[in-house]
Amino acid sequence: MRLSPRMRLSPRMRSFLADTLALVSFFTVTSGLNERFVAGMEWEEVFSSRAIGAVLMVLTARPYGLWRNWLLGRVAPQSRRGELLADGFALLVFQVPIYLAIIAMAGARGSALLLGALGFAGLMLVLGRPYGLWLDWVRNRFGLEGPGQKPMSLGG
Repeated sequence: MRLSPRMRLSPRMRSFLADTLALVSFFTVTSGLNERFVAGMEWEEVFSSRAIGAVLMVLTARPYGLWRNWLLGRVAPQSRRGELLADGFALLVFQVPIYLAIIAMAGARGSALLLGALGFAGLMLVLGRPYGLWLDWVRNRFGLEGPGQKPMSLGG
């Protein structure tokens, strides 16, 4: 199912909406599971961090999408392993500092902060490619194409 043609949104607005929907839907679940079962945060802290996270994800989803487009356009991965590494690296570098701020604001301290960061860093490496595929799928539903949409594109 694609976005209705009657919704005459600019490509810029569709990109913002697609990137935001993809990031919020994917990472609300994965981050919450990491916080509860890896970092050992209480459910109240998890809900608090996900509420903070939702606001920050709305602010950072499109910048991340642009960063990923730029990176994939520059490295132009030629293999599945290259795609895996590029998506993992893109997510790790961009999201881990933001995540640290989120769980710190939610009350994580000491070992919970360290374990949360390490767990999330590991998740970014593992989830980079699945999230990249999810992002591309959501973008496609919004009728978007471009760097990051086709792994072999040069980003032109």
